[in-house]
Amino acid sequence: MNFGQRYSSATIISALRIATFGAFCYAAASVGVLLILNLLVPDRPFLVGFAGASLISLFVAFPLLMLLQVKVGELRKLQETVNYTARHDSVTNTLNGAAFAAAVEHYIERRRRIATDAGGVMIAVVIDTLDDIGRRYGPQWADTVMQSLASIIQSSVRSGDLVARLATNELGVFLPGATVENAQDVGTRIRRRVADASFATEGAPLSIGIRLGGAVFEGPTDFNHIRQLADEMAFERGGEADEPIPIRRLPAA
Repeated sequence: MNFGQRYSSATIISALRIATFGAFCYAAASVGVLLILNLLVPDRPFLVGFAGASLISLFVAFPLLMLLQVKVGELRKLQETVNYTARHDSVTNTLNGAAFAAAVEHYIERRRRIATDAGGVMIAVVIDTLDDIGRRYGPQWADTVMQSLASIIQSSVRSGDLVARLATNELGVFLPGATVENAQDVGTRIRRRVADASFATEGAPLSIGIRLGGAVFEGPTDFNHIRQLADEMAFERGGEADEPIPIRRLPAA
């Protein structure tokens, strides 16, 4: 593997720029010291020695600074990758359950601190048929279905809304500051786009059954209560495609 394959163009260009600047700064500082010494002690042959030292410093400092900057950029990208992986589901690329819960509770706490309404809505999307698909066609097809559904949901929500995978067959949507009407609009879009989507394997269509339920809250609460209520709504009466999304208001704490 060569140098160009190991590092991206942006990383190399940035490292070259910083290394060049650092090397010339080092050389300029050496020349400055040389001039000062020549002024203080004019009868000493400092010029040749320091000129040689400056050139050597330039050729030594540049590759070292270049390597250092490349490594720093590499570590930064690695840290970004680790942070992303720790917060996202590997199949759907949505937030994982822990990151989703933390984001919802952070929103509630932040709104509480500034003394404004901490309201919002969470929608639970449960895929009834995912286990059947996994048993009949294999787990890779179940993953493919989840990827497609996550993409559909992400295209159906508003800017600033959060989508996460909460369980093997469940996706969650958080709508900060949303009203029940906003949540109904989002839920209706999800149902319609899932119904319009085509799912097939081995030449046979796949039946995708989903349940949607929501929980609306205002004021301080915690994520577990919100999710529990949304799940209850989805399982109790969230499978009827021709009825409004069942959404219940969480009792005030």
